[in-house]
Amino acid sequence: MTLTENRADRGKNPRQGDKLASQAYRAVSDMIRRRRLGAGHVIVEARLAELLGVSRTPLREALQRLEGEGLVYKGDGRNYVVRQVDIGEYIQSLKLRLLIEPHAGVQAMPFIPGRRLYEVRREIDELMAATTYHIDSHWDSDDNLHNLLIDYCGNQVMAEVLRKLRATTRLFEIGQLQDRLKPDSAEHLTIIDALQRQDADACFKAVGAHIESLIAFARLHIGIAD
Repeated sequence: MTLTENRADRGKNPRQGDKLASQAYRAVSDMIRRRRLGAGHVIVEARLAELLGVSRTPLREALQRLEGEGLVYKGDGRNYVVRQVDIGEYIQSLKLRLLIEPHAGVQAMPFIPGRRLYEVRREIDELMAATTYHIDSHWDSDDNLHNLLIDYCGNQVMAEVLRKLRATTRLFEIGQLQDRLKPDSAEHLTIIDALQRQDADACFKAVGAHIESLIAFARLHIGIAD
């Protein structure tokens, strides 16, 4: 994974620097979400910059942005560390999503393009039909459905809160994630059905039921009481 950088051009063209910082942000964010930089991982800037093929300046800008989103924090030294989320914070974040995300789904419903719903449905069907489980495909499918609710809800504050909450819940590393494939896919399809029918009540209930299912799964898996 490398991002092409011409250092001379970067100094002459601020937009090039912004572009590199954005690319570095997306690359590092993706590495965190896909567990290639796991919880508690100490990020050595020089090493990561070399891996990505950029200088430390755009990488540092990317890490500062990730710090603002709560994905990394400054450790005791100068290095950033990938934040670790425990079961308590995970469930609390899901409970807050439960209060907000069903409303986002209802507000987004009139504005989500039909082709996007068709694409997400097709992706879920392909995921379910696959003979081999791929965690990246599972995460991508999850992102693509929930991001529709966030991106089209029409409320910037609500969208930013939900993005941060989803970032937090993604940092929590649940074992046996494969066990969530079938329930996730079935629950996502129920949400899509409601969105395609433009049924606000069904959409609200389907989104809420999905998040409640995630909470119940976490409690069962971790073995804690309500």
